[in-house]
Amino acid sequence: MHHLRLLATAALPAAFLALAAAVQDPQPRGGSRRKPPQDGIVKPTMADTIKGAAYADNWFAMYVNGRLVAVDSIDFLPHNVVAIDLLPEYPMTIAVIAKDNADQQTGCEYGRQVGDGGFCLKFADGTVTDATWKAKCVFHGPLEGDTAAPKVRREPLPEGWFLPDFDDSTWERAVAYTEERIAPKQPFFEHDFAGAKWIWTVDLDLDNTVLFRKRVEKPGAKKRWTTKPDLDTSGPTPVR
Repeated sequence: MHHLRLLATAALPAAFLALAAAVQDPQPRGGSRRKPPQDGIVKPTMADTIKGAAYADNWFAMYVNGRLVAVDSIDFLPHNVVAIDLLPEYPMTIAVIAKDNADQQTGCEYGRQVGDGGFCLKFADGTVTDATWKAKCVFHGPLEGDTAAPKVRREPLPEGWFLPDFDDSTWERAVAYTEERIAPKQPFFEHDFAGAKWIWTVDLDLDNTVLFRKRVEKPGAKKRWTTKPDLDTSGPTPVR
């Protein structure tokens, strides 16, 4: 009887080891193990991404290399900061549509008031908004600031304005404004925008919808990863 008890006790460690192995290395459904990546395939990780943040008075949507990557989730008030994780591929073309709060028929806000815009962006790779960006107004008003009999001037979005190969050579340079002139709300001060400038067109008050573009060059920059998306990332219809 004593000999049998010793055998049963000695068998316990082997049983526990088998159970632990089964728990730690479960078989996928279907009975086959997940195949390792093919030779030469390197997938990106979150360590390859860069962080960024953008703040708009009052709203924006942003494309990078022709893909829609960020849309402000709050239409106008309260003003908010949009945080962005981006997998950079250089040269990198950033295209932004920014809108001040303005009635589509009058160009005014909150009745017969004239508002003002503003856009600010910073990425961890050193990309910031400044006067080197290109800017184009597509919605202006009220004409001559006339709030008593307001009229507006509009034009359609240029075809492919957000694509890397779009020709923006006829666009004006963005105009940089001081923080005091824009007067951002509290969320702006809770994020790192050091070195970034507030930009708009030459008319901060009456230009209500503005397109921005910036091509970011990083000479010598190479992707660590060798993969590309298999899914369709062409994105939805461009924001208007």
